[in-house]
Amino acid sequence: MSLGKEKSDGGVEYKWKITSLSEEKLERIATQMKYRIQEGGGEAIYEIGVRDDGQLIGVSERELELTLSNLRQAAEKIGAKITILRELKGREGKIVEVLVRRTRENNLPIFLMIPVLGNVDSGKSTLISVLLSNELDDGNSLAMKKICRFKHELETGRTSSISTHVLGFDDKGEVINYSLISPFDEVEVYLRGSKIVMFVDLGGHERYFGRTTLKGIMGHIPDYAALIVAANAGIQPMTKEHLGVCIALKIPIFIVVTKIDLVHREIVDRCIEDIKRLLKMPGVNKIPIIIENLDDAIVSAKNMPCGRVAPIFVVSNKTGEGLDLLRNFLNLLPPRLRWNDHIREQFKMYIDDKWNVKGAGPVVSGIILSGKISQGETLFLGPFHDGSFKKVRVKSIRVCNAPVEAAIAGQEVTLALANVEYKDIRKGMVLLEEENDLKSVRRFIGDIIVLHHPTTIWEGYQAVIHVHTIRQTAKFEKLSKEPLRSGDRAEVTFRFMYKPEYVEPGQVFMFREGRTRGIGWIKEIVG
Repeated sequence: MSLGKEKSDGGVEYKWKITSLSEEKLERIATQMKYRIQEGGGEAIYEIGVRDDGQLIGVSERELELTLSNLRQAAEKIGAKITILRELKGREGKIVEVLVRRTRENNLPIFLMIPVLGNVDSGKSTLISVLLSNELDDGNSLAMKKICRFKHELETGRTSSISTHVLGFDDKGEVINYSLISPFDEVEVYLRGSKIVMFVDLGGHERYFGRTTLKGIMGHIPDYAALIVAANAGIQPMTKEHLGVCIALKIPIFIVVTKIDLVHREIVDRCIEDIKRLLKMPGVNKIPIIIENLDDAIVSAKNMPCGRVAPIFVVSNKTGEGLDLLRNFLNLLPPRLRWNDHIREQFKMYIDDKWNVKGAGPVVSGIILSGKISQGETLFLGPFHDGSFKKVRVKSIRVCNAPVEAAIAGQEVTLALANVEYKDIRKGMVLLEEENDLKSVRRFIGDIIVLHHPTTIWEGYQAVIHVHTIRQTAKFEKLSKEPLRSGDRAEVTFRFMYKPEYVEPGQVFMFREGRTRGIGWIKEIVG
């Protein structure tokens, strides 16, 4: 049996054994470990007892003890810690899989962004609450009520807004939230956590698809997505809708089957079989893996970035069944997006939300797409309705509600701004660092694919365009072919109907109108 030849890049390293360690060799191993951690976004997997060609040889107990001790020394040298994940049997001894994760000291935490999707009443908010608090639901929406934002959500038990919630892990993989007075305290989780999983809770009802669900996915740049299916309801039309969006945007997914305590096992099994059939359909083409033990969770987590596997978890938020496997999986999920590659670029952030805070003035939030920002720096905000941009100053910065002096690409931040009125700010505006990049766009050419349309599309058709946090109606001014039907691909000239926006060539967008869905790529800016 073989793992395949070791790759020179990525966050996985093979080590047969390290039984002797000179100072020079320690430095070499530490340097190599630092590279693997950087490649893995802050963590790496070491396969002990495995040769570079992937052969599972194994090591003796004494060799394993020496190897782990030497790896700990190397990890300490670069500010990291190691945790044994599992042991396997090799040809001549033990194979041990080790997680190496950088410590929080002098380092920023590892961030993962995971939107939580699924049909209304599938248990999305309840699952998030139970994972964060380690307190089970009472079967009457108690857990959901702990994290809802509005009165009508309390009354109906249904999420209608976009909200984020953080689950933190320390360098050993223990959940930070469970040791806090309030497990929902984002500041403490951020300050103590070596790894932060940020859940984006989205409404599941069809009426919220464009306003919250699609905006939440497009605006948060997900690493992965969780698709929740209630065992008592099975696959619903919105389940397929959410899955289709993830497939179109190439976001790897995992499935969580909830409410298994409400139905007989035969119904749960039938639901799982339906999910497996859906995942194997042409156009989806995923490999479903039922997570039954820790080995399944580890293997699935390691292979998630490729986007081909689709782990299926079976849980109950009332009895707690299956939740430990899901927690272990989330702890081991590697970051998919390489934000470090964008830190040296010019600052760019689309505004996702805004508030008028007493004593602070206008405050905006969003994901930093590139660059970095420090307190006191100036940025350009726009475009306004006339296409102009305005210079603003960043008064303060918060990450997970914790005040910080600076923030970098990949982090969701809130910025308090000076030199601008709250009423003049709108969601979908952009903050830029470089004055030369200030472009207000009315028209652009996009290469589109019509995912679904009940009839035909002609010139003059109008649909809502989603680009990052931008949401505006646009007109199909010119089509390279007419008419367009489901599955058709074409080049289309779009014109924003009400105000200019900031968009760039290469950006992905989605459009919708009624039951119509489509995806596109901005090819050229027209004016």
